[in-house]
Amino acid sequence: MENKLEVWKKAHQLTLKVYELTKQFPSSEQFGLTSQLKRCAGSIPSNIIEGQSRQYKKEFIQFLYISKGSLSETEYHLFLAKDLKYITEDQYQDISTDIISIRMMLNKLISSLK
Repeated sequence: MENKLEVWKKAHQLTLKVYELTKQFPSSEQFGLTSQLKRCAGSIPSNIIEGQSRQYKKEFIQFLYISKGSLSETEYHLFLAKDLKYITEDQYQDISTDIISIRMMLNKLISSLK
């Protein structure tokens, strides 16, 4: 599956990074933080693509807002993972840069659709 929206591509790459990072989490987190992070990270591109397939712009915008919520949830869980020492400060800073970029792209897309 390929999507032409640049924000979807970046969100998909973020999801792949999250999956890679969570491989180093303790096995005790498999059904906790690991599962939560994968779910909310995957929700970002999923909601972008679902919204894009809707008939009305208003619906698309609503799904973009849901993506923003999932992005914020992902951001918090990564912050928690850093504080728990599951990821390094450098890993956290790297992925935070991606999150900031995606948030700006979502905001810009929402504004352009209004």
